[in-house]
Amino acid sequence: MRNTVKLSTLALLVASLSACSAGPDYQRPEKVESINLSQPYQQAEQALNWWQAFDDAELNQLVERALEQNRTLAQARANVDRAYAVFRDADNDSWPKGTLETGYQASENNTLSADDDDVITRWYSSGANLSWDLDLFGKLRRASEAAEAQAQQADILWRDAQVRLISQVATSYGEYRGAQLRLEVAEENLENLQQSRAIVLARLEVGMASELELAQIDVQLHRVKASVPAYREALSAADATLSALLALEPGQLELSADPQLPELKRPVAVVDGENYLRHRADVASSERLLAARTANIGVATADLYPNLSVRGFLGFLSGPGLTLGSETQSWSVAPSLSWQAADLGSVKARIRQAEASAQMALAQFEQQVFDAINEMQLSLNSYNLSREQQLNTEQQWQASKKAVEIARQRYEAGSNEFLDLLDAERELLRSRDQLAQLQEQSFVRLVDIYRNFGGGIQLR
Repeated sequence: MRNTVKLSTLALLVASLSACSAGPDYQRPEKVESINLSQPYQQAEQALNWWQAFDDAELNQLVERALEQNRTLAQARANVDRAYAVFRDADNDSWPKGTLETGYQASENNTLSADDDDVITRWYSSGANLSWDLDLFGKLRRASEAAEAQAQQADILWRDAQVRLISQVATSYGEYRGAQLRLEVAEENLENLQQSRAIVLARLEVGMASELELAQIDVQLHRVKASVPAYREALSAADATLSALLALEPGQLELSADPQLPELKRPVAVVDGENYLRHRADVASSERLLAARTANIGVATADLYPNLSVRGFLGFLSGPGLTLGSETQSWSVAPSLSWQAADLGSVKARIRQAEASAQMALAQFEQQVFDAINEMQLSLNSYNLSREQQLNTEQQWQASKKAVEIARQRYEAGSNEFLDLLDAERELLRSRDQLAQLQEQSFVRLVDIYRNFGGGIQLR
């Protein structure tokens, strides 16, 4: 009974000491100045399906294949598995460990006595070796906290990799369609210029136009022809980028020849009072890094105090004349105490290093918050300006088409100067190509909004 009381008291003492952990307890930053961060990270519900709002079947197929086949995403997923395995290993360090062992030893005696010559002595052992590091000051606990935070960070980065991959696929798809569109526009412009050239040539044959007018229209014609290789190169580059994202070789993509850029049927909307920062994986990742660095302070601080460990054996030992049985039962307990008392200077240096690392992580987290807010606001502003510019350029293009028709009719009838037709043609080419660029730009900036808002933005 007395032994039971002693063991219970010892267990209670160990448990109470283990509950004390060296170093500061982590407190998640609630605010960065006036920015409320009280809500934890949560991947937006629409983060993995927002692109479906474009209602583009080919874009849907590309994204689905990328999520299945992309190697960078697979690497991020494997990193999550590795990080959680490290955490489970660290978490198990606070529990007793044991190994099962069975041994046999035989030896032959060579003594001065003739009776002992050639006698073989046999020894047997079987049992379990046990070890337990008593985490009196929370070193193992803090190490487990750090490993858990790093595992959570890896999981967040994997989710961020998904959002980024989807955005990269959508952006590259927009660039592919944009290159197709600009190539189609160039071919349409070539056709229009060929029509104008035919008019000039017809007038030249009857003496109503000059060689200069023909040369001037040819300059325009060759300028547009010279731009075609650049559009083909952009198309090839977008194809290569998409292929890499989908784990395909260049040229294996089978996309339609229709250069239509996806558009939303409803505009995006920012909900008042919604904390979009909680959808930002980079902010959440920085916060988890801060948690890990804070826990590492406790790991370093625990070395200021002694470390108590217990080693033991429980099993059977037999020697000459004995067989394994109840009479050969054996046990041993060997507590040991270690303390880096002679190296406290190095311990304190490691503590200061850990504290500095935590301060760096805090500054990184705070900066990440401000960067995220600026990126979200900038993406909204950029998209709105791009759309405004696109709409104005579309009106300009429509007006330019009308101007070319009028100038061509008047020139053909002999009531207009050739330079008026040439200027109208030049303005039409410029406005149509600019419109194609702005259509691609608006789509890419719309994708940027989804990426910068962690996929959490909604449609009206």
